[in-house]
Amino acid sequence: GRSLVLGGEAAASDWLEQVLANADVRGCAVFNHYGPTETTIGVATTRLPGGLSPVANTSLYVLDEYLAPVPPGVIGELYVAGAQLARGYLGRPGLTAERFVACPFGGGRMYRTGDRARWSVDGGLVFAGRVDDQVKIRGFRVEPGEVTAVLAGCPGVERAVVVARQDGEVRLVGYLVAHDSESVSGLSSVARRFVADRLPDHMVPSAWVV
Repeated sequence: GRSLVLGGEAAASDWLEQVLANADVRGCAVFNHYGPTETTIGVATTRLPGGLSPVANTSLYVLDEYLAPVPPGVIGELYVAGAQLARGYLGRPGLTAERFVACPFGGGRMYRTGDRARWSVDGGLVFAGRVDDQVKIRGFRVEPGEVTAVLAGCPGVERAVVVARQDGEVRLVGYLVAHDSESVSGLSSVARRFVADRLPDHMVPSAWVV
C-alpha cells in the first residue's frame, strides 16, 4: 500500500484531519516523523493518529529543570540520546556545552532539544511547543531576538523588535521606532536591506511596521 510521511514543520490540526480523512478513503497510511538536525534528523516516528515512539538505538527523555523524568501527562523538556547525536557545533564550544549534556541514564550524552513535550497514558510522545521563542521559517530555525540585535545597528532606527506571527504560516514582522521624523520615510526599506546584507534570506522579516 501507499504511505505518506510528514516531518519538518508542525502541522495545523484542521489540515491534518483532512489529510487523515482523505488518506483513509484511499487506503494510504500516514506517518509522523520527528528529529532535529543535531540528532541526524529522524529519531521518533508513529503511524498517525498515534503518539511518537523512538526509533532503534535512540532514547527519548521528558525531563524537568533538574533533569528528572516527569510523570505521564506532565509537560517537560525533550532530550534525545543515542548513537546518532552530532559531536557539537563547529567553532561554538559554549553552545555545544549548553545543548549537549551528560546523560544521567546510562552514561554518554544527550541533546537538549528545546521542545516541550509529555508522555501520553499509552506511552506516546506528544509535543507542546518550544521552551524558547525559537521558530521555524521555511524549514530553518530562527530566533527573532537575533534579528532584533542586528537591527539595533541600523541607521535611522532608535529601537526595534522582531517577533514571529502566525497567520497560516509563520513569518517574521519587524517593528521600528525612527530616530526622528526625517528618518520615518523609507525606514522599512533601509531596515530590510540592512538585515538582508547581514543575515540569510529566511531571517529577513517579511513585514515591517514603523
